[in-house]
Amino acid sequence: MCGPFKGCQGILRLLEIIFSALTLIIVIFRGRMVSPWGVWCEFVWVFCIVVPVVVTVMEARMWHILLAAFLPDWAGLTCGLTTLCAGMITSATIIFAAIFVCLTCISSILCFITSLAATVFFLIDAVMQKKKFPSGYLCGLRGSLRTAEAFLACIILTAATDHFVNAEWFYRPFGMICSIIAFAVCLLLTVVVIVLNLLKLLQCLVPFGLSLMELVVNIVAVLLYLLAVILWAVFGYRRYNYNPYTCKKCSFADINTVVIGASVNLILYIVDLVLSFKSR
Repeated sequence: MCGPFKGCQGILRLLEIIFSALTLIIVIFRGRMVSPWGVWCEFVWVFCIVVPVVVTVMEARMWHILLAAFLPDWAGLTCGLTTLCAGMITSATIIFAAIFVCLTCISSILCFITSLAATVFFLIDAVMQKKKFPSGYLCGLRGSLRTAEAFLACIILTAATDHFVNAEWFYRPFGMICSIIAFAVCLLLTVVVIVLNLLKLLQCLVPFGLSLMELVVNIVAVLLYLLAVILWAVFGYRRYNYNPYTCKKCSFADINTVVIGASVNLILYIVDLVLSFKSR
């Protein structure tokens, strides 16, 4: 294999791009997906095309060397992004199979197969890069926690949006709206912390220090998630009397997803908070 796609890692990136693009093309020809879960899957496949393309171009043109002042550990960044892509496309493949695939839907089955192939290549790539023990922020414990928190928040917000899309228009309790706002605020704060840790030059914009900022963010996130889980569960499960679904078992799928995902994220933020206290 010649050009930028040389070596084992280059071939893996090429296969990631090809199968992610094939999946997206099949979905486009299959028909527009308006479901929030479908939009999430499409976003993931686009993200999984963009990341290996950008990384490959940056390395082929040697532009990543010019960014050394902003991104001191390029290997750690690429490893973290590849791991994130692996997790995201795994979720998209499972979600697409669970919601959109049926035995008579040939295009959906082909989409699932290509997405599954892309997932395998991303997982292999992530494992191979992890074996090199890169020392970047995204490969460390704190960076991995932050990435997991942001990823789970996206899943939670997608499930919450899907719930509101499928629910009656008049059942929009204020408590559930507050929960969504809390999830979104925590996601935004987490992304800001990740960016500040990656771009060292921006840390001078934090007058009281990044470690103190992370501690405050973790405290706020734990409190907001605790409140959001309680509010969502209380108002969500009361929705039994406002059930528009013909399938009662399906009516709580999104509510359960939000509760479980938010509970797991709450645990991650608590672990992150403990680590913040220990690092001070």
